[in-house]
Amino acid sequence: MKITVWNEYVHEKNEESIRAIYPEGIHSCIAKFLTEAGYDVKTATLDMPEAGLTDEVLAETDVLFWWGHVAHGSVPDSVVDKVYNRVMEGMGLIVLHSGHASKIFSKLMGTPSDRLKWRESNDKEILWVIDQSHPIAQGIDEKFILEHEETYGEHFAIPQPDELVFVSWFSGGEVFRSGCTFKRGRGKIFYFRPGHESCPTYHDPNVQKVLKNAVEWAYTPPAKAYKYGWVAPTVKND
Repeated sequence: MKITVWNEYVHEKNEESIRAIYPEGIHSCIAKFLTEAGYDVKTATLDMPEAGLTDEVLAETDVLFWWGHVAHGSVPDSVVDKVYNRVMEGMGLIVLHSGHASKIFSKLMGTPSDRLKWRESNDKEILWVIDQSHPIAQGIDEKFILEHEETYGEHFAIPQPDELVFVSWFSGGEVFRSGCTFKRGRGKIFYFRPGHESCPTYHDPNVQKVLKNAVEWAYTPPAKAYKYGWVAPTVKND
């Protein structure tokens, strides 16, 4: 299985406090624990040609991670279209934290998915497992706690998820659908809310376990492409 971890990689270069948490970028942190789990992992960032997501890279990607925040508008539409087509063909997509407002997630959801409530106040987040039988939740207790995270709150303008795996409660009182799955074409999509850049969320063992589980769930083995358009009759009528 081949994984690409995409990150806009802006905060870590521009803000010392964030660079202290992720010295080599959020993408490198995620890639490290996935590599240690035995996966073939590459990284890509916005400052690379074609935002690091060339035709060759996408063709060799089984599961794509996406982390973005302040530079959603800088992602070329041509790249968004290519990622969209690969998801339809069967590439898995794992959208992290503020990637909910990315062009690709909005395109796949068909809704203005940047609409939600938020607050940066270092609230405690409790992630409750809603579907304990789901593959993404395996190895996770009934809940786990992140002592400090950015708060998101409902309503979250997404379609009804195919499956709701996690719901978050914050110490400020908000709740949020924080682990949602969707299918588009042959591709599987998992949105996972935690991961604010100023919090060490991706160093958390429970978060890492969820993301490793998500890789296995999102993977779809290659299959022969569907044929669209005109076709000859399947059955001959004499």
